[in-house]
Formats: sequence, C-alpha cells, structure tokens
Amino acid sequence: MAEQQDGPSRGRSPSPRNSVPADPSIAGYSTDNASRSTSAMTSPLSADFNISRNDSPDAPKFPSLKESAPPDVSKHPASAADHDEEEASVPQPFQRSTSPTSDTKRNTGAEYEKVGDQGVCKMHKFSLYETATRYYIVGADVMDRRFRILKIDRTAEIGSLNIAEDEIVYTKKEMSQLLNAIDDGNKSTGGMKLRCSTWGLLGFIRFTGAYYMLLITKRSQVAMIGGHFVYQADGTELVPLTTGANSRFKPDAKSNPEEARFLSILHNLDLTRSFYFSYSYDITRTLQHNICTEREFIAQGILYPHPHDYNSMFVWNSYLLQPAKSALNNTYDWCLPIIHGYIDQAAISVYGRTVYITVIARRSRYFAGARFLKRGANDLGYVANDVETEQIVSEVLTTSFHAPGPKLFASPNYTSYVQHRGSIPLYWTQDNTGVTPKPPIELNLVDPFYSAAALHFDNLFERYGGPIYVLNLVKARERTPRESKLLQEFTNAINYLNQFLPADKKIIHKAWDMSRAAKSRDQDVIGTLESIAEEVVTTTGFFQSGDGHTTPSSVQNGIARTNCIDCLDRTNAAQFVIGKRALGHQLHALGIIGDTSISYDTDAVNMFTHMYHDHGDTIAVQYGGSQLVNTMETYRKINQWTSHSRDMVESFKRYYNNSFLDGQRQEAYNLFLGNYIWTQGGPMLWDLSTDYYLHHADPRAWTSKRRRSYINWYTPEFLEPRKLPKYSAPRGLIANKPLGFFDDYWLEYYKPLAVSSLVKVYAYPGKMNSTLRYIPVHSTQEGRYDLSPFKVRTESDQDVPEKKKKPATRKGVTILEPSDQEQPHPEMAIEDDVLSVHSNTTATTKRTSIQRWLQPIHETAHNVINSTHGIMKELPAQNAENDKEKDKETKKLDKSKAAQWTFRQVVHESLNPSVSEQEQEDYARYISHPQNLPLVVSTEVFPAEVDSEYLDYVNGSWREGGGMLSGDAISAAAEEDLAEYTDFLAVAENPLTVTDEDLPKKRYKAYRKWLMGKSLFKQQPID
Repeated sequence: MAEQQDGPSRGRSPSPRNSVPADPSIAGYSTDNASRSTSAMTSPLSADFNISRNDSPDAPKFPSLKESAPPDVSKHPASAADHDEEEASVPQPFQRSTSPTSDTKRNTGAEYEKVGDQGVCKMHKFSLYETATRYYIVGADVMDRRFRILKIDRTAEIGSLNIAEDEIVYTKKEMSQLLNAIDDGNKSTGGMKLRCSTWGLLGFIRFTGAYYMLLITKRSQVAMIGGHFVYQADGTELVPLTTGANSRFKPDAKSNPEEARFLSILHNLDLTRSFYFSYSYDITRTLQHNICTEREFIAQGILYPHPHDYNSMFVWNSYLLQPAKSALNNTYDWCLPIIHGYIDQAAISVYGRTVYITVIARRSRYFAGARFLKRGANDLGYVANDVETEQIVSEVLTTSFHAPGPKLFASPNYTSYVQHRGSIPLYWTQDNTGVTPKPPIELNLVDPFYSAAALHFDNLFERYGGPIYVLNLVKARERTPRESKLLQEFTNAINYLNQFLPADKKIIHKAWDMSRAAKSRDQDVIGTLESIAEEVVTTTGFFQSGDGHTTPSSVQNGIARTNCIDCLDRTNAAQFVIGKRALGHQLHALGIIGDTSISYDTDAVNMFTHMYHDHGDTIAVQYGGSQLVNTMETYRKINQWTSHSRDMVESFKRYYNNSFLDGQRQEAYNLFLGNYIWTQGGPMLWDLSTDYYLHHADPRAWTSKRRRSYINWYTPEFLEPRKLPKYSAPRGLIANKPLGFFDDYWLEYYKPLAVSSLVKVYAYPGKMNSTLRYIPVHSTQEGRYDLSPFKVRTESDQDVPEKKKKPATRKGVTILEPSDQEQPHPEMAIEDDVLSVHSNTTATTKRTSIQRWLQPIHETAHNVINSTHGIMKELPAQNAENDKEKDKETKKLDKSKAAQWTFRQVVHESLNPSVSEQEQEDYARYISHPQNLPLVVSTEVFPAEVDSEYLDYVNGSWREGGGMLSGDAISAAAEEDLAEYTDFLAVAENPLTVTDEDLPKKRYKAYRKWLMGKSLFKQQPID
C-alpha cells in the first residue's frame, strides 16, 4: 500500500511523456522545464493556472471539513440516501478548501507517487469540474485518500478528442491545492465550477459533430462477490464536449437536425435498466476464468497490476471505449466496462450458515437486437439472443477468494456453474411486416457445409471447452411446418459437424418437443427435464475453487446449450431445472446437504425459482419486449387459471412491442454498439431499408479472405480439457507482498479507518433476499415450524389459523369450544349482560361469501355451550346423533349435492319453525328483563307543564296496561298507517303464492332479485 500521509516526499517524479500539454492562453509554459521535479504546484497541470505568492505566510490555515459542502456545489444538494444507514446512490463531490496558495511554498520540489509504483490505485468515484475551455475529472479511491486528475479539451476540432492524463497520485490536500490553483488561474474566464459528481465514465461517442461523454450519476448495489461489489447503473448523463453558447473561445455550432435525431434515437436505449459494472471484479468473465487467471499470474510471478483481459463479447460500451483507448495509457482506470443482462443475489440460511446464490446473465453485443429482427446467426458465427448464465454458490465463512494462510485465490467455498442460450445457428428469418403474431419461418440460405454453425460451435469450444450438450426444445410435429423445419436442418448440421470431431468431444444433441409434452396429460414435463438435467450436470461438471491438496477442486469442461425458437419461455424453464440440479451438486460440494438433489416447494427452491423467473423476465423484455409468457407454474401445472390470464396479457404485450416498437430499439442498439457509424455523404441510419450489412461481413472482402476448412472446422487447442492451475505461493518480486497488493477487497468491503457504523457496513446483506423471509413468524414462535430451507412446505406450515380455532358461525352466534367454557377467565363475570357480549363478536369478523355459506355446516354436540345463562341454542342428544349421521352422508356428496341439501334444509326450517324449551325460557327472561329496572330513580316532582298522562305512565300505569296502546291511542293514529298495518297482518289464502300485486312490497325484494337472475340461489341446480 502506498504511503497514506500528507507528507511531501513519496515515489518518484514522472517522465516527460506523462506530462499534460500546456495551454498558452492561460499561462506561459516551456517544454524545457517538463523534466524537472514535479510538485503540487509544478505538476503537468501547472500550465492551466497562475499562482500568486504574495500571501502572508502568517495567514491562518484551516483544514477543510469533510461534511461541509464547497461553495460551488450549493445547487447540488445532498441526496436523501446520505442520511440513511446505507451507502448513498448519488456520489459526493470532491471537497476542496478555498485557499489556493496557503501551502504552496512548503511543497515546492516534492516528489510524488506514480500509477503502478505499488499495487493498484483504483478509483471509485469522480467529480467533473469545468472551466471555459476544459473539463477536469478528479478521481478518488474508495478511502478518499489518493486522487488523480484527467483533463479534457472542450475546444478541440470536430471529430477529434484531446484528453491528457496525469499519472501522478495526489493526497487530498495536494489535490485541493491543485484545483484551487486552477480556479485562481481561470478567474478571468469565470473560474472553475463543479459540473456533476459521477460514479464512473462509460466512454465517448460522436455522431455528426463533437464528442459526448457518458457518465454514471447514480448506482445501486446488486451483488457482492469475494468482497467486490457489483453495481447497477441507475442514472446516466450525456455531457457534450463543447464550449458554452456564450463562450468567447469557440462557441458551439448550431445543432443540426440530424444530430438531434441521433440523440433522440440514443435516448430510446434505457441505460438505467439491466446494465451492470464493478470496479475491482471482472464481471465479463466467469468465476472459473478469473480464478484460473489469477493463479497463473501468481505462479509465473507476474507483477501487479497485470493487464486487463475483459471479454469483448460482453462489454456493451466497447465502441465508446475506443476513443479513450487511443488517448489514455490507463483506460480502465477511468472508464468502466459494463455488461447488459441480469444480476441478482440471495442468501440461504442453514441453521446459522449462510450461503450466497448469485445469478449473472451476460448478453452478447454481437448480432444483438430485437426478436423478429435478429434471428439465427450471421456469417461470423454469432447468434441472436446469445446469453451466458452463471450461478455462483458460495458459503460466506470468509469474504474473499483466499484461503487461510493466506493461500491466494484458493478458497474452497466458491463454486460456479455456467449455461448458455442462443438462437439456432442457421440462416433463417421471420418477416413481421404483417399482422400475423407468428410469421412463417424462412430458411434464407442453405449451406451444405454449415459454416455459420461451425464458427458458432468453435467459439463455444473456445469459451467453455468440450463437450457441448445441445438441448433442442423446438416443436417436432406441426400441422403447418414451422419450427420442425429448423429441427431437421439443425439436426443435419450437428450430424455433419460431428463427423470430424474426436469421439469424446462430439456434440451431444438432445431434441425434445417440450411444448407438446406440456399440453399432454400423460407426460411429466418436470420429470423429463430433471433426468436431462442430471445427465447434463454430470457430463459438464462444475467449478469449485481449492488448493488441490487439503481442499478438493474441480473445473467445468463443456457447456449446456439450450434453445427453442425464441430462447425465452421453454428455454428459461429448462435452464431453471438444470440450474436446480447444479445447485444441489454445488451445495453438496460445500458440505451443506448430504445428497445432490433438492425437492420442490422448499424455501431454497422457491427462492431459486423467483430468481430464475426474474432472470427469464429480464431476458425476455430485452429480446422480446415482454416478460415470460409461460412460467414454471405453467409447466408444473399449478395455479393454471391465474397463469393463463397472465400469459394472455404478456402475449399481447409481446405482439404489440414486436409490431410497433422493435424498430426503434434496433436503431438504438445499432447506434450505441457502433454497428452504424455516421460518415460524410453516407446514408442516415433511419434511411436504411435493412441493417443486414451492419451485422454481417462485407461481401467485397470475401475474395481476399482465406476460407476455413470444411473438414477441420474446429481448433484443436480449444478441445483441451480445462485444468485449475496448481496452487503455488508467490515468488520472485511478489514473494513478500501483503494480501492488499493482490486484492483490495478489504478496503472495498469493510472501508477501514472510515467513519461509519456496523449497520452501514453491513447494509447490503440486510437488503438481500433470503430464505429467512419465507419463514412465518407466528408458526416459528409456536415451535411447530422446521427452520430447514430444504424442508418441503405444505399449507399447514404457513401462518393460517387452524380450523378448530376458527369454528363456523351461524346466525350471528359464536360457538365456543368446551375448552373456552371449562376454563373461563378468573375475572369474567357470568352475568347475562356479559354473556350477551359473546354473541356480538361475529360482527367484526370477515364476511363469508355466499358460496362458502351454501356449504353444509357441521355442528356437533361438543361445539355447543351448555349454559343456563346463555342464549345459545342447545341441541338435544337425538339431534346431535342425527347430525353425525348427516355429516357422514354429506362427506360422500359432491359440492353441488351438498349445496342442494343445504338449500332444502333452509327451506324446511323456514316452513316448519320449532321452538325448544330452552329458547322459550330465554325469550321469556329476555322480554321481562327491562321490567326489573326502574325507569325513574329520582323523587323530584316534575314541573307543572309536564303532561299528566306521562306522569301517570311513569308512576306505574304502564304495569297495569302491560305496555300496550289503548283504544283511544289506536284511533288517534293516521288512517294510512292503520291501513298499512292491517294489510301487513292480513294473510292470504295461499301464503306461498306471490302475485303481481305483491312485487312492489319490500318483503319481496329478494324474490324480485331471484326473478331477475341476480340471486346466487338460482345458480345452484335444484331438483
């Protein structure tokens, strides 16, 4: 590690070639002085400012406060996330002091550390400053202790990019002095201001005029691998490298309509969705490749930092990085490679042991595009919808890739398995210009030597080795041949290529009509996929790190290549089953489980299913425009009504996007990936009738290009088995280096010496999805829940109250169990008023549906309270026995018969009412209850204006009359009220017959609804 103090002497002076060109318009600069010793005030950037040395040496010097905002960033308020116990998603700018010349004399003649002197100086956040003619990017490491600076010219000619890199590493105080001096030197032109704070630079792009700089302004953590964080870009900003409109140096030319249209096309590509990057971990490569490469470098004694070896196939901003590569010596110190796809991470908690599952999907930038616009393969062997999916399963006993010792990159707690999906490598297309949701499939070119397929499989051998297991899920039999044509042609291609491969490296082709099997009732789709998955995993193996001596190690040789027509729905289901089988093998290798298989409906598999559903949805949106149409629930044939409605909606979304929006997305892909580059006099992107020649080789170069052999179509070196290099301790110049020299995970993950808290340091693991979230709290507190994530869950394991604890209710009466009656609360009074409260408890309960109410309600004798003070209905013993017999009979009936029986019972009870003795006693006691309560307890005499009739009533006349109205009172009533009352008491000769005259009456409201068909009773079949 480099010296962390702010002292003046560190490292050595830079060579002249690392100096930044001067700007004569701001200050004088002599190239003869470039080789002298460089200080903070005489650095290569010193030509951009003038320094005044007339300040008093006795002026007070105040250190800059870390939490105080600089005066130039008042319009950039801090993010709300800064106050939370987690890392902010928006970066904070570099905070410099306001005195530019206070310490200049003390540091004159000092020497500074250079990039690469010791270890790696990786920058994690950046601040963009601007003057009238320059942009300055200040980069800081994760600890905010070492800083570097980059200068970008805003007055360069159109089509040129002028970037100057300073390789000196500064301390915070030195960088503050440098920026203040630049600000002082540009006072005449407005000084230097903070433009924005960024998390990284994605590169530079131009259309018809000047260059643009693409910056990451917002990010979020999505995974942690070996102590290295992986982030998703949540916000980007496109900054033009031009001067302001009012600048006197070189005003910005008026924007032409073509430039504006190119910008609008680029904005159609949403860079804030599914784009990922990492500062210290190569996410463009698999874990197996990264570990093997590091082991090889250590064994060979190669000094650090070694050159970056990013996989260009998955670097989506590769075109934007090309201008930076030609202008910078350390391109990837400033620019970040990004991948497009999907990344998710979750945790399995196994009785205190934590296992991380990380799913990484990398989409290829070659032959990339929308669904119907990119099918099959191009003449370079790249296929459409090419996605590499890796699942990393690791036990986090220790954070890093290193074993105790330390044994570098030899931890046995990391395993990985890789799969691949891609379109069928043939020349075929689908024309979606019409309104047909499934356009016909056309084989455009029949190549008897299958050169495109040969190039594709040779590339797979290079990336993964052999053998290759091809799982082909296209339809085999159709009324109108569509997919079956590709099945036959693909089978012929594999048979042809297998003729020349060694016996142990031949392509394994497994063709299975998954769609037909899913629609058949006598075929088990999941069972068939499980058997195929076990064969795949045992054939290819999986990767496990280790030293090979005390801990075992293994590598993956070969790949499982899965495809259907779109490589979306069926492919994702098959990849999930293969990944599930691989997960069992990985957990078994880590010593978590004793077997290599995991059952469905367990917490671990449920969480893994959600991860692969999100994985499939993301891939489907990127390629097809909608989420998965058929999910695992569809193929497992569960929740079919819900899944069918969802599938219909997603099918319509996919059809709409393919018909109307795919063209715009394809133009954005072609522009961002550099497939289309504007040239003077050439056609515009939107004027091209087809982008065929943007994704295929130039036909005019075929004559000068040497053809590959039709027989020896593969590269023999690619078929060599992969081996994990044997562990060897560092040797040579790196023999005695500390662990931080090889891997700075400790600084990135734990951030030592930083003012923080445990909650903030471990904020990301707290947000991660885990199997602990699938555990119901109530069941766990009762001690009846198995905490193992590999236990098959049923409905009884969930937080659903038992049926015995929630008995059926009837007519607003709560039926208490004997336990509730035999063990009452000590303070509960057994008065009538208290007991009446129990009968009202059903008012707050959830209403049951009419279909639920129609089902037979089984009441037994032990469900009824035998209390002399209650109002509950007590059934005689004979009725209880009859109910038991009825219960046995109803169990044999289906739902419709049970509903009919319940309806007949309701009618029978309404036509033949009966009252038991207990009910009579309860009713008599109920109506006599208010007579025992005096209505007036005061002896005061009412005023004279009170009616004497009321006084007589209060003094007891109501007892003599029994509370009934007298004849005079009845005669005083209105005639219409009396007529209505008489009509109400009148009983027709046939009371069950409803005439037309009865329909307007309120009592027949339910009957009117029944006649209109609104009643659910009418929906039940009645004998």
